[in-house]
Amino acid sequence: MHCMSADRDELRELVEQLPEDQVPTALADVRRHLAEARGRSWPPAFFRAGRSGRGDVAARAEEILDEGFGRPA
Repeated sequence: MHCMSADRDELRELVEQLPEDQVPTALADVRRHLAEARGRSWPPAFFRAGRSGRGDVAARAEEILDEGFGRPA
């Protein structure tokens, strides 16, 4: 049998208690959250700030910030 976390179990119970007219809004919120979560990469781009091989990341903080952590503009 599949074991659910207490949080997941509570979420299911709360969803079951939603009035029918609120289901579409809640569903849209959950779908949006999942889409955002799936779109995030791991590790985040800023982790690559130290991959230059240089040991002066702290001294270059402003430069790195200006470059957008290596993300395209």
